[in-house]
Amino acid sequence: MTKTTLNIPRISCQHCVHTIEMELNDLPGILEVKADAGSKTAEITFQDPATEEKILELLAEINYPVQ
Repeated sequence: MTKTTLNIPRISCQHCVHTIEMELNDLPGILEVKADAGSKTAEITFQDPATEEKILELLAEINYPVQ
């Protein structure tokens, strides 16, 4: 199990938070996602088959690239 915190500058509202959490939770291996509009971050807990690379790719695909 791995836990990471990602900076996602495009998070600006609760809709963004919901979209990120919903999309990431559909990725196999994601255990928990907590996105926050105030800090513009997402805390993600995951295990195989999810990888940080797959998470970053998905966020870029849904127009929330990580910086």
